[in-house]
Amino acid sequence: MGTTDLRLLMDEYLGRLRESAGRYDGTARHSGDMEHVVGDYSAFVTDARHHDSWTRLAGESSPDFTRLVAELRAQSARCAAIMEKYRALNLLGGGTGSAGYFDNVESGIEVEFGTFRLTSSSRVLLVGSGSFPMTPLYIAERTGACVVGVDIDEEAVELGRQVVKKLGSGLDIRLERVPVDDLAFTREASHVIFSSTVAVKYELLHRIHSSTRDDVVVAMRHGDHLKSLFNYPMEEVDDRKWKLADRVLRPEHIFDVALYVKARLSHTRGSGIR
Repeated sequence: MGTTDLRLLMDEYLGRLRESAGRYDGTARHSGDMEHVVGDYSAFVTDARHHDSWTRLAGESSPDFTRLVAELRAQSARCAAIMEKYRALNLLGGGTGSAGYFDNVESGIEVEFGTFRLTSSSRVLLVGSGSFPMTPLYIAERTGACVVGVDIDEEAVELGRQVVKKLGSGLDIRLERVPVDDLAFTREASHVIFSSTVAVKYELLHRIHSSTRDDVVVAMRHGDHLKSLFNYPMEEVDDRKWKLADRVLRPEHIFDVALYVKARLSHTRGSGIR
């Protein structure tokens, strides 16, 4: 595929994503259409055949291309949030099933947590928990750890609480609509996970530095290059505060993971990373 074809395909996806997101009305009536659109888009951003054309387009650094990338990222993040609402509404309405997008994300979680230790004594904070809190349910069920999720979307938090009540009865999971730097649990967390579609995640990482444990491990989900069309990309950090300890790159998954520890502890492997 050439650069012109890739650009046309990006324009097409932007239209499809906008249209699908615009149909959300608080019910699951249009969930099938969005599953199809987001599933196609997920396959597109993980297709290695587009890498060369993407590299050439990105290298041109045209303002129009930059705007298109930003719009695609914002619309796909919006659709991912709505997809979780649809999945929650379907579950709470008695439905079952899993879309390809969720299969990809869930398999990503399986791989992600092989890179640092979580035990029953871990205290895990997820920033951007969404309406269908897959990560809290996965961690709490597999490890018995305490997990707190935060989200700025009131509807998402309420739906997420209902999903946890239905699927995670007895698990130590709490969902809150509280800014992460105002949350008391932030000071207790041994592990912090940032969802890949949180636009200000690196700003939040900077802000929580002084209010987190010295041994905290941060998993920053992100997507670079073509994957940045569905995720907010990796950014530089203040190396006086944070050090990149490891990266988990998974070409077939929607997002990759960057693992950070506090700078003064980066010389040791004793902070929970292996």
